[in-house]
Amino acid sequence: MLREFRDFLMKGNIVSLAVAFVIGLAFAAVVSSLVNDLIMPIIAMIIGKPDFSDLTFTINDAVFRYGAFITSMITFVAVAAAVFLFVVKPMDAIAARRANGGEGEPISDEERRHQELLTALGARS
Repeated sequence: MLREFRDFLMKGNIVSLAVAFVIGLAFAAVVSSLVNDLIMPIIAMIIGKPDFSDLTFTINDAVFRYGAFITSMITFVAVAAAVFLFVVKPMDAIAARRANGGEGEPISDEERRHQELLTALGARS
């Protein structure tokens, strides 16, 4: 039973998942720092408050903390943008490159003819 458990843990999927989890935590820390240390001070320069968590309103003794929601939304948008720019777009570019057989963008017929002419001229000299 211990051998089966060890084999299960050493499967590539579990190890890859663990690595992805650790990298995801590190990435989340970087994005949180980006939001808290760079974006929120810019917002504070514009609006005057670096932290919105103290923004509330009260109705019948119920306190609504809409400022914390605003801060969470800013963090979410920053994380989504970072994931899109640093993970999704590069992976799409890699997938497109693989689909083209490792070549870059397809060349036009005119460009191909120019390359053939240059090759032919180079072979003659």
